[in-house]
Amino acid sequence: MIAQTIQLSLAPVFVLVAIGNIMNILTTRLGRIVDRSRALKKLHAETTGVAHDAVVVEMRNVDRRIQLIGHALLILVLSGIGIGVTVGILFLGEMLGQELRIATQVAFFLAISLLMVALVYLLLETRLVASTLRLPQELLELERKDLR
Repeated sequence: MIAQTIQLSLAPVFVLVAIGNIMNILTTRLGRIVDRSRALKKLHAETTGVAHDAVVVEMRNVDRRIQLIGHALLILVLSGIGIGVTVGILFLGEMLGQELRIATQVAFFLAISLLMVALVYLLLETRLVASTLRLPQELLELERKDLR
């Protein structure tokens, strides 16, 4: 029976690997955001007027991105713990000779639900980036038909 339990635990472990990969993506993004925030802090002290206002707006966006990624990472960690609990319940049930089906289902459902919430935070962060990185229409020179 232990072989069957190991087989059952493989699916949650693959989810754990996916969670780790998403966390790696988020921490890379967070590192880049932190670097940008440091550059903006320097610009904040050096700018005035309209340029200063633009720096403040970007700093607010960077701060919001940091919050979104921080929330996503926290929720991913909780999801990973949920996956670990799921695997633990599988083995505990095997050791006790009992089926802990409902506990396993609840733990797995919560872990997957948390994973989905974290993905929503990632989506929100990427949408924020996309909205702030839009190029001004006048720079695109859309009236020029000779360019593709």
